[in-house]
Amino acid sequence: MAAQGPPGDPEAVARAVCLRLLTMAPRTRAQLAEALRRRDIPDEAAESVLSRFSDVGLIDDEAFAEAWVTSRHAGRGLARRALAAELRKRGVEEDTVREAIDQIDSDQELETARRLVDRKLPGTRGLEPAARIRRLAGMLARKGYSGGVAYRVVREALESEGQPTDDFPDSFEE
Repeated sequence: MAAQGPPGDPEAVARAVCLRLLTMAPRTRAQLAEALRRRDIPDEAAESVLSRFSDVGLIDDEAFAEAWVTSRHAGRGLARRALAAELRKRGVEEDTVREAIDQIDSDQELETARRLVDRKLPGTRGLEPAARIRRLAGMLARKGYSGGVAYRVVREALESEGQPTDDFPDSFEE
């Protein structure tokens, strides 16, 4: 293929692969490195291209992590724990993960959990109280919220409906 350069030029192939992947969606350095490994690009050529792309700003794991956290927290309501796991899975370094998830504070996370429960609450009406609790807390757990946050938010929501919470569990296990 002409776009990949001469057959003996692994750097040209690596550049073409990285540019194609980056035009589809933002990627981390680790994701691009893995894509180059799968295509049998020699390590030296891959490192050269990845370093050059980082130097010119085409690869920026910090910006990727910040944008990912903002987008996934606002769009899917994911908690810091789930966001951190997703970033780690994409090969983002631990310091960068911590910096990115620190942009969401506890109050913001609690408010997002409340919005998620408020949206799901009407669909649970008519169910037994224990089933409502399980569904609502389970939904929050799948999004990475701690048992303490889930307990607090679900209890508040049910109390706001006037549902007695006397038989509510003392807490949810983490």
